[in-house]
Amino acid sequence: MNIRFRRLLPKGTGVIAYALACTLAGLALTLAIVPSARAERIKDLAQVAGVRGNPLIGYGLVVGLDGSGDRTSQTPFTVQSLKTMLDQLGVSIPPGVNPQLKNVAAVAIHAELPPFAKPGQPIDVTVSSIGNAGSLRGGSLLMAPLRGADGEVYAIAQGSLVVSGFGASGKDGSRISVNAPNGGRIPNGAIVERAVAGAPPSGNVTLNLHEADFTTAAHIVEAVNREFGNGRARAVDAVTIEVAPPADGDRVGFLAKLESLDVSPGAAASKVIVNSRTGTVVMGGQVTVLPAAVSHGSLTVSISENTQVNQPNEFSRGQTVVTPQSSVEASQDGGRMFLFQGGTSLEQIVRAVNAVGAAPGDIVAILEALKQAGALRAELEVI
Repeated sequence: MNIRFRRLLPKGTGVIAYALACTLAGLALTLAIVPSARAERIKDLAQVAGVRGNPLIGYGLVVGLDGSGDRTSQTPFTVQSLKTMLDQLGVSIPPGVNPQLKNVAAVAIHAELPPFAKPGQPIDVTVSSIGNAGSLRGGSLLMAPLRGADGEVYAIAQGSLVVSGFGASGKDGSRISVNAPNGGRIPNGAIVERAVAGAPPSGNVTLNLHEADFTTAAHIVEAVNREFGNGRARAVDAVTIEVAPPADGDRVGFLAKLESLDVSPGAAASKVIVNSRTGTVVMGGQVTVLPAAVSHGSLTVSISENTQVNQPNEFSRGQTVVTPQSSVEASQDGGRMFLFQGGTSLEQIVRAVNAVGAAPGDIVAILEALKQAGALRAELEVI
């Protein structure tokens, strides 16, 4: 390599030029071995079958609220829960006594038990009011069990809430709120009491893609076979890939290497997403349009309401009459026609639509018409 550099350097160049040439050569070699910018790890594209979390749910009481708790006359289950809790703690409320509480709220608690979670590990919980509490700010959740789908208790939740919302109200009934003050989270608010039986799956490892794509599945198979040897992986379908682990039995190390492999996913399908309620339009980069001419006009309807008061003459014994007057006007502006060339890219589509000043609702109508005409080379999905 040094001989080649000396031949490329002109006569009279010194050590600095030689060092610069070596640096450029090293940079080129580094860029050559750097993976593609679009490469993603397998752990970002797929998950190992059987490695999943489990939802937990529970019911409890939040106390310590500043007068923003449940109105117990409308939520009797809050008083019932409080009486049951106090009875378990040795405090008896006389029959017929119905406490009127303002600082207690009944809440629903939910969390997710991570895979391989062990007893003693903390998890985050989310607390939401199920009554008519105005705010949970400043409250504390009392000990509440969290159950799984099988009815067993897997965690115990308790702690002070973190509420991002804020609300204020006046005596006349006016109220203003920021975000949602009747819900919050408790970081590390639950302790796992029971582990879900599970271990890294035995036999072949099954990978399930987050999104079905034959190209991505084929690329993952190629990457795995290139890293661990031919015949290790095979694609069952557009989602499932089976991988044979090595015979040494180190499954954890094998899974760690497997999910860290870089793979270039396949290009996304051409799709246009239209939200008909908000007028939001999202188009993918692969969307193209065949030659088409589009003319879109707008119809404007204006309605104005006026009130005319007819006052009777003096001593006529007449009555004052209020007569409504409505004025309805309709005007249609002449639409401008614009041309889509064949193979028009996403950038050109946006530029052409913006040039005529089309509103979001107009864009939705234009895209639907292009799809019906067969000129839009993309899947149109209306949500």
